[in-house]
Amino acid sequence: MKEIAKLLDNNRIWAQNVEKNIPGFFRKLENQHKPKFLWIGCSDSRVPADQLIGVMPGEVFVHRNISNQVINTDINLMCVLQYAIDVLRVKHIIVCGHYGCGGIEAVMKDQTTGLLEHWLENVKHLMEATSHPSLDDLCELNVRLQVRHLAQNSIVRKAWNRGRILYLHGWIYSISNGLIHDLCITRSAEEPKTFRDLDRGTDINHK
Repeated sequence: MKEIAKLLDNNRIWAQNVEKNIPGFFRKLENQHKPKFLWIGCSDSRVPADQLIGVMPGEVFVHRNISNQVINTDINLMCVLQYAIDVLRVKHIIVCGHYGCGGIEAVMKDQTTGLLEHWLENVKHLMEATSHPSLDDLCELNVRLQVRHLAQNSIVRKAWNRGRILYLHGWIYSISNGLIHDLCITRSAEEPKTFRDLDRGTDINHK
């Protein structure tokens, strides 16, 4: 169990360093939780939200799953969305995928089975509707699709109808260089776009 003991040691060292550099940080953090951002990302261990965007604990509310899916029948995600929008009152929701996503690669290689096959069904349909996409093409298209799903989500639309300022963003991360690329598909109630705009790129020739 040395691996587990190492993690606990790392935690103690981290906490000590944070408190040394920012005295009172944890006491302040304990008494407030007001993130402005909801991050919907992939479960891949190489894509940790806080570190990628250089923020401290408490600044971003995070939901992660295989291949950053937005599925409106996913109760877990729906609860996260409702809490983020209605309780935390976040201003931005970011869907962030990454190039070389293992879940999407598994779909392309027809290697998904069981629950994973069901979970990634939307990715499979997207691949079949696209003319010979590369892995990275499909990773980008997947982000576009999930932002569209968010824009159609009843919780998001009710917030917009109430006049809430809420922006949806689509990003993709490159593990090879550590940089995030904005896909420029931001959606808000103030700047309405057709769903066709969000889908621009479903045909990879439009990229």
